[in-house]
Amino acid sequence: MARTPAPGTRETILTAAAGLFYEHGVRGVSMAQVVEAAGCGKNLLYKHFPSKAELAAAYLSLVRHERERSVTEALHWSTDPVDRLLALTGEVADMVRQPGYRGCAFRNYLTEFPDEDDEPARVAQAYLADSRAQWDRLVTGIGGSALLADRIWLVVNGLYTGPAGQAGVAVEWITELVRAETGNSISATR
Repeated sequence: MARTPAPGTRETILTAAAGLFYEHGVRGVSMAQVVEAAGCGKNLLYKHFPSKAELAAAYLSLVRHERERSVTEALHWSTDPVDRLLALTGEVADMVRQPGYRGCAFRNYLTEFPDEDDEPARVAQAYLADSRAQWDRLVTGIGGSALLADRIWLVVNGLYTGPAGQAGVAVEWITELVRAETGNSISATR
């Protein structure tokens, strides 16, 4: 008779894989490394995640959930449209300053697998499209133009991929762009 997996086994495997994928990249991690890190058998891993692509998609879905929670928390206390835009900018700046930050998981995956059209790529592309739409809505909420949204998105992309020491500069640039567009005398607080 087959054994019933312990409760939380799937989450244990996913957590182990997430740490490895983020640190070494999806391409750089073997399923054997996931088995070792999760402390499970190969059969158990494949029972929960029949392929590496399914495991990578679950990892990116987990990261998406974590990002959405963090963004929701950052925007929770802000009602003013300008404050919401700057709160989101500050949230990203704070994230990239964290020890161990190794870039955006979604951008990293798409960089590793630029020509893939698999489930993980679709998860990554959907997150980035939804993220861009959120930034666009925030810019529209302050009466900003499509050009302002493009400029802010360009700075945000740089923020995700640039050196952590430049995060403050990105916040200042976005603050200046918003100030120039809206005429508000706002200040960068992060």
